[in-house]
Amino acid sequence: MKKIIGTSLLFLGMAAFGQSKEDSVQFSKISTEILNNGKGYTDLKDLTKNIGHRLSGSPAYEKSVKWAEQKLREAGADKVWLQEVMVPVWTRGKESLQIKTTDGKWKNLKMLSLGNSEGTGGKDVSGEIIIVKSMEEYDKLPADQVKDKIVFFNYPFSQSFVETFRGYSDAAKYRVTAAALTAKKGGKFAIIRSLSSAFDDVPHTGAMRYEDKISKIPAVAIGATTADELEALLKTQKVTAKLNSNCGMKGEKLSHSVIGEITGKKDQSVIVVGGHLDSWDVGEGAHDDGTGIVQSIEVLRTFKKLGIKNNHTIRVVCFANEENGVKGGIQYGKTAKEKNEKHLFAIESDAGGFAPRGISLEMDDEKRNRIKSWAGLFLPYGVYNFEGKYSGTDIYPLHDMGVPTAELVPDSQRYFDIHHTEEDTFEKVNRRELLLGATAMTQLIYMIDKNW
Repeated sequence: MKKIIGTSLLFLGMAAFGQSKEDSVQFSKISTEILNNGKGYTDLKDLTKNIGHRLSGSPAYEKSVKWAEQKLREAGADKVWLQEVMVPVWTRGKESLQIKTTDGKWKNLKMLSLGNSEGTGGKDVSGEIIIVKSMEEYDKLPADQVKDKIVFFNYPFSQSFVETFRGYSDAAKYRVTAAALTAKKGGKFAIIRSLSSAFDDVPHTGAMRYEDKISKIPAVAIGATTADELEALLKTQKVTAKLNSNCGMKGEKLSHSVIGEITGKKDQSVIVVGGHLDSWDVGEGAHDDGTGIVQSIEVLRTFKKLGIKNNHTIRVVCFANEENGVKGGIQYGKTAKEKNEKHLFAIESDAGGFAPRGISLEMDDEKRNRIKSWAGLFLPYGVYNFEGKYSGTDIYPLHDMGVPTAELVPDSQRYFDIHHTEEDTFEKVNRRELLLGATAMTQLIYMIDKNW
């Protein structure tokens, strides 16, 4: 009798917070469907192996637009359309970085130009390297010590943070600002230590920014091993660097985000689930962000397959140009505002396809607490962390419009080993982890649709 009473009280409590035994059963159905019949893993293989990396403005990205349109139709979307967006066109081209020590011999270093960086126009640019270990150290250098030099910012990715995104955020300012800071004091180009949690020699690319009225000099990244070796050399001798690169901006072009939806049965209010379709021009863009794209499509497919009658419109958005401009996210927000569309909620998956551990909630306390009250439903699926207060880059324009936003939080320990590198390939993705992420997103969208 005591057990029966306790169970009854449990479900009364659940019902008071908008959840029930029926929800638990539906969670199980969603999980069973996705883990057994999910298409996300095979879709990801198709995207990564048959198209590969897909930088905005490239022919590969345009192929991925057609791919996403087809996959959304196959998943059962009622409507599929392309949203026009102007995107920057940046190309890498041939590039090389060499160093010379007192022995007089040139040695090639593994490197990648940072995204959006200008190059050397195919000419050699050389100079003596000076090293700094922090922004504060650089700020203290007089301009005459930097002029005509190459500045090497050797700031390591902090291993102290358990949440690796905190380590990434801490180091990211060096990638973003190194070129502009170097140019202000007359340096020729900047080298940064890659934003990597790994102790290897894989260089990581990623976006950097120039400042108005400041010379647009090149910026490149080297791997952790090379960075350590270069620092050791600089302690004992003069080192000269020589860069030759052909990267640079080539204007803008018309491209598209890809959108598909299941129309709401009750009203046309929109719940967005999405990821970004573009990637950097190295690797295959598997974890960043092919996984987010296929997980989002899986949400739609599962609603259709299980015959879940959604009250509100469930909309999948495959955003263009997150990596080097966020033009797709900005355009989506602008269009939603112009059309006076009511958005109830938006979630993005853009933190890798590893095992889901939580959902970060960027919204007011009332809505946060409502979602957190559902935590017991998610716990059997390994999802327990609802403490984050951030959300995806592509949906920040919606957040600025007052829409509650969120982001899937996978286990992050391996993500920054491969982020923005040639190592971000399909083989690094585990099928079950990927599909469990899709499961958590589908379960959340089911609860939002039912209760908001």
